[in-house]
Amino acid sequence: MDGLILFYGLLFVVAFLYASVGHGGASGYLALMAIYGFAPEVMKPTALLLNLFVSLMAFLQFYRGRHFNWKIFLPLALASIPLAYIGGTMGLESSLYKKILGFLLLFPVARFFFVRQEEDPDIKPSNVAGSVAIGAGIGFLSGLIGIGGGIILSPILLLLKWADQKQTAAISALFIFVNSLSGLTGQLSKGIQFSPEMVGMVLIAFAGGCIGAWLGSLKFRQAVLKNILAAVLSLASFKLLFTNA
Repeated sequence: MDGLILFYGLLFVVAFLYASVGHGGASGYLALMAIYGFAPEVMKPTALLLNLFVSLMAFLQFYRGRHFNWKIFLPLALASIPLAYIGGTMGLESSLYKKILGFLLLFPVARFFFVRQEEDPDIKPSNVAGSVAIGAGIGFLSGLIGIGGGIILSPILLLLKWADQKQTAAISALFIFVNSLSGLTGQLSKGIQFSPEMVGMVLIAFAGGCIGAWLGSLKFRQAVLKNILAAVLSLASFKLLFTNA
């Protein structure tokens, strides 16, 4: 019972922190479920379902703050959505799935530890061809693993300087939502079922996401908490990559 309470508490914190930077939190949810021994066939649809609620709330808050850019978002999304569906219809052997997930968890670790906000970044125009290639690749991984893709997209947008921190959060949030919906649809085509426990998980994640998105769309800073989350993700990545998780 104590372990379950801790799991739900960590779920709230993950949703809060991810939503504060415009993410749905799938990589964090997957990390928690991996640590608690969930099976991959349960992890993928659960993470995508939680992503839908949290990323939508994050998007609405950042959109209201006038941080969204349709010009950057559209080519990314149009390329990613069909590939996320295809990835969602595919399954992976359990050990391979966990190794790929362990590798992908390094992206949010890098995002939280090493990609810092610039006060006045020199924004460069986005490239349509590059956006399509990036969107397609991330979309496929999103559906295949059960993530929304924001953990990969955000550092790319920031490193390419196509968007500032707030714009990146807004674009990533909607990108995560559409990819999660597409990937989940692909998984539903295989006849997956949701467990009753998911209702409680959705409510807790949604509550954390609402608070995190509201604070994150303002000038909320949470460097210490982000470093703690990055440490947890590092632990989960190590467990998946180097142990029989």
